[in-house]
Amino acid sequence: MSVTAADVEAAAAAIRGAVLETPTLSAPGLGALSPTEIVLKLENLQVSGSFKARGALVRLLALSKSERRRGVIAMSAGNHAQGVAWHAHRLGIPATIVMPAITPFTKVERTQALGATVVLEGAGLSEAEAHARTLAEAGALTFIHPYDDPHIVAGQGTVGREMLAARPDLDILVVPVGGGGLAAGIAVAAKALKPSIEIVGVQTRSYATMVRQPPSDDTTPAPLVTLAEGIAVKRPGGLTRTIIDALVDDVVAVDEVNIERAVELLVERQKVVAEGAGAAALAAILAQPDRFAGRIVGVVVSGGHIDNRLMASILMRGLVRAGRLARLRIEISDAPGTLAKVASLIGANGGNILEVYHQRLFQDVPVKSAELDAVVETTDTAHLQAMIAALRQAGYPTRQLGTSAATGE
Repeated sequence: MSVTAADVEAAAAAIRGAVLETPTLSAPGLGALSPTEIVLKLENLQVSGSFKARGALVRLLALSKSERRRGVIAMSAGNHAQGVAWHAHRLGIPATIVMPAITPFTKVERTQALGATVVLEGAGLSEAEAHARTLAEAGALTFIHPYDDPHIVAGQGTVGREMLAARPDLDILVVPVGGGGLAAGIAVAAKALKPSIEIVGVQTRSYATMVRQPPSDDTTPAPLVTLAEGIAVKRPGGLTRTIIDALVDDVVAVDEVNIERAVELLVERQKVVAEGAGAAALAAILAQPDRFAGRIVGVVVSGGHIDNRLMASILMRGLVRAGRLARLRIEISDAPGTLAKVASLIGANGGNILEVYHQRLFQDVPVKSAELDAVVETTDTAHLQAMIAALRQAGYPTRQLGTSAATGE
């Protein structure tokens, strides 16, 4: 095998002091989700925001003097870009990052702020990679692959080494899988330190390129887009696939609902900010709690780059799922004082009205009637249902809107 435990040890020595040894912490706030102890590895706390800083530094340190002088180039939509940019800037190495033309401006701006030159090219990573390789050949630049490189794999393996050093009692490691560099590196390190440990890789259903046993009875098509864009890789690496096939015990796929729930629960229960890919490992536990029951499970939170607006939307949708926020459509007579009576009734039942939409003209209702859409805040689903029952009992037909969109049901 082209990457060994000795390579991971050498990588750990090379990056010591230049990459944060992130915390490995028990997560008691998540204990109610599954009858198991969940231990989080917080790679979202790296300066560059993800584990990618580890492999990027190991690869850059392997450059010759002439390669450093000419510079490096990489293709990435986010985390790898920032890892390469950060360490190249520290080491005085010119760095160019080719990013897809549709990359959000915030990611472009962060990469530029870390000292790299950004080139926007192509509709996706495949086109960006082709352009990066063309530029590399033209400028004699060293191409830094995001995952299919032994130095990258060894660097990412230091995550597993640190986890077992902090918690040698771990029974299972659950790791997100995109191109496979992180899972492959962790597998090399962890199996050498503790051969009995079980390693489970996690992919999104949209990009389940390494899943061992896809559900045979699930005919629902995977969505075209995913919250876990950090592991949305169409073609995993040849090196990484070989290692994962040999050392990773299983690779499973998770759906978007569980990824979203995992992002929300990490914030709410543990005050940990994770991107979709960073929450994928926890999503696997949410999807299959019985599989991990009674075990001590290490969960890699691989990165924390998530758009603020997206995070806000996820948190608000979580309130809807929990019944703490709801939009009610209430049928009322179009008579003076009716709105006040409905508002008083909601308040008397402990609800807080956040927004009101009074529909007279644009709904198919009788001319002397109206529909009132009210966004209300409650304590939980039982409280919400009791409020709806009280409105109906008072003569106001009421139904909840938008539950399927918010819950995924």
